[in-house]
Amino acid sequence: MDNLYDVVIVGGGPAGLTAALYLARAKYRVLVLEKEQFGGQIAITHEVVNYPGIAKTSGKALTDTIQQQAEHFGAEFLLAEVVGFDLAGDIKTVHTGKGDYRCFGILLATGAYPRTVGFKGEEEHKGRGVAYCATCDGEFFTGKEIFVVGGGYAAAEESVFLTKFARHVTILVRKDDFSCAASVADQAKNHEKITVLTNTVMEEVSGENGLTYARYKNTATGEVTEYRSEESFGVFVFVGYAPATEAAKGIVELNEQGYIVTDASQKTSAEGVYAAGDVCIKPLRQVVTATSDGALAATELEKYVAAVHRKTGLRADTPVSKQSGTTVTVNTQKEEESGELFTAQMRQQLDTVFARMERPLLLKLYLDSRPISAELESFITTLAALSDMLELEVCDRQAQETFAPCVEVCSADGTPTGLAFHGVPSGHEFTSFVLGLYNAAGPGQALDDVTRQQIAAITKPLDMKILVTLSCTMCPDLVVAAQRISAENPNITAHVYDIRHFENLKNQYNVMSVPCMVINDDKISFGKKNVSQILEMLLQ
Repeated sequence: MDNLYDVVIVGGGPAGLTAALYLARAKYRVLVLEKEQFGGQIAITHEVVNYPGIAKTSGKALTDTIQQQAEHFGAEFLLAEVVGFDLAGDIKTVHTGKGDYRCFGILLATGAYPRTVGFKGEEEHKGRGVAYCATCDGEFFTGKEIFVVGGGYAAAEESVFLTKFARHVTILVRKDDFSCAASVADQAKNHEKITVLTNTVMEEVSGENGLTYARYKNTATGEVTEYRSEESFGVFVFVGYAPATEAAKGIVELNEQGYIVTDASQKTSAEGVYAAGDVCIKPLRQVVTATSDGALAATELEKYVAAVHRKTGLRADTPVSKQSGTTVTVNTQKEEESGELFTAQMRQQLDTVFARMERPLLLKLYLDSRPISAELESFITTLAALSDMLELEVCDRQAQETFAPCVEVCSADGTPTGLAFHGVPSGHEFTSFVLGLYNAAGPGQALDDVTRQQIAAITKPLDMKILVTLSCTMCPDLVVAAQRISAENPNITAHVYDIRHFENLKNQYNVMSVPCMVINDDKISFGKKNVSQILEMLLQ
């Protein structure tokens, strides 16, 4: 039976990835569906020091490792948004924007997303001074004043991280003290660049080109403070998360706050449906509790699926290969010991992608006199030497400040595919660049027929500029989606800019948060988006 799995996991955070690892290792066929980025919210945490057995790591590195373990045992992964479920009978159906997937059991591990506060000006100034990710956006406020709204673990920890960039950080804590462990709170309280204001709430922010005004109130004394500055400042909001249970409403029982109700075995109110991680009711939401939930739910699903096997006599097909997908997980930092740009493991992963490409590509380099151009030339020269499918041409075109350094992806005859990267596509953008090559050369990442028709229907020229930083873990999702659309339609271009090297674009569009997408120089949007969300904007 096509698209039949033992278990479909909805959500690719620590809980979902751990469950995939356990199920795949137990020889069950498992598919993980994720609509945004594998790794979940922990992937944007720059430092994890309380995961047992690991002294210090990043959230991205931790979840990347779990995903690689799951892939090793045969777990399959797909970026797709779940739009509904059919739970009737022993074989259940998960409906997504990329088709239907049938299975015996379902695990809901959709996690949670950052809450907003609702102060005046918050929505209006998102990406223009109001931010929610210190790792992604902290550097935009180098040498500036920063306000942090929140009193929990994230507010305390991320405030300390923001001192690497900010001139000074002021934390507005709504209650009379932090709600997190004293060991974490004390780091913020005792930091020389941090001021903590308790019983204080943000009421309003405003400004023309960035934030220049803030008003906050001490709820204990009633005192109102108005902060005005000639230079812009930042406001980072860390006030917890809301459960991502939109697709689960009406399917399983939720509590008043929208979290999924489960029993001690992670079973929901629906037969064959389990839940794990931050989407569940629980007293502690940490990565260690999410992985614990995932492991428990997986072992319970093993029992459930085995019973369905015996009852129906049906079995899910065995996964074809642990490398059957198009996910490329690589670390583009040079190996200190070998001095190589691409390690043997990275070359093996690249070879898998290059082998699937249907057409050769020409990579055109446009360089200027800056050191970053020499770095780009070395990087792309080394990459192109790894495959006969890639040719390299250094162009004589007069470099312009808004253009070079740039690698433009072209067909073998020199015709632009619409894809280009301005800067060096390393860090978190290396994977998205490689997937861009795969999409440009074909067959590319799968698209459902409706989406393909929507892309083909666009006849007017559309230019997308995607502004990113290489440290941002949310940027690659937007980049991959935009490039996939561009590769499908010659009327659409997707040029990606490492904004650190294009100060003129940062100033032109007043960018204080990434990822940022600019359509035809006038429509600006911040935050990660999938193919459907980008198409909605392009079709307006």
